[in-house]
Amino acid sequence: MKLSDLRKLDRDELLSLVGLERKSSTDWIVPTLGALSVGILVGAGLGLLFAPKSGREIREDLGRRIQDNVDSLSSGQGFSGVTNLDKTGTRSSI
Repeated sequence: MKLSDLRKLDRDELLSLVGLERKSSTDWIVPTLGALSVGILVGAGLGLLFAPKSGREIREDLGRRIQDNVDSLSSGQGFSGVTNLDKTGTRSSI
């Protein structure tokens, strides 16, 4: 093959001549989304496994926090921010 023959080849033909190929920019999306999904599932599983409270306690705390914020928004006080509920249910700011 002469140099003049190489000049007539396009990019893909040259790459295949040396054993390479050009990949599209979307080839990385599916593996990345798959890894992200697995990471989310593993993280959620570990979070449930090592949760410091039972599921019922967490749901009750979340329900109280949501209700407190709904009440404060409806009374015109605005969002109360991050709060901490102690064992008696009393709200204290963090």
